[in-house]
Amino acid sequence: MRFGQVRSIRFFGLTLFLFLCGGLLSAQSPQIPVVDGGLGSCRADFTVKDGSDKPIYNAKIHVLIKYGFLSKRKTELEVGTNSDGKASVTGLPNMPKKPLEFTIKSGTVSKSISDDPSDNCRAKFDVTLTVY
Repeated sequence: MRFGQVRSIRFFGLTLFLFLCGGLLSAQSPQIPVVDGGLGSCRADFTVKDGSDKPIYNAKIHVLIKYGFLSKRKTELEVGTNSDGKASVTGLPNMPKKPLEFTIKSGTVSKSISDDPSDNCRAKFDVTLTVY
């Protein structure tokens, strides 16, 4: 075999390898951001979109959880959405005294959603933020 043929075979093999690896890497969806409250086994999954049904990146989801004697203890949680507009809040209490109030905010637009984990422990919310 001549040196030129070996070189072209190596180049073709390397190109094929990089093409296959690049296809595998681009096929993965972005990781969903998760924040854990550590107070129970319930969770809430969010998908945040704008008025034209496009996902909103880095929309902030905030919740204040009050618990303990006379609700003196507080845990504040906040997570931002990924490029698909998705985020999760885990470790929510199974039996809160009052329903949890989630505030979803992106820029100047915000929306509040109430959820009682004792009724729906694995909640899923599709939130649309629109500017009026």
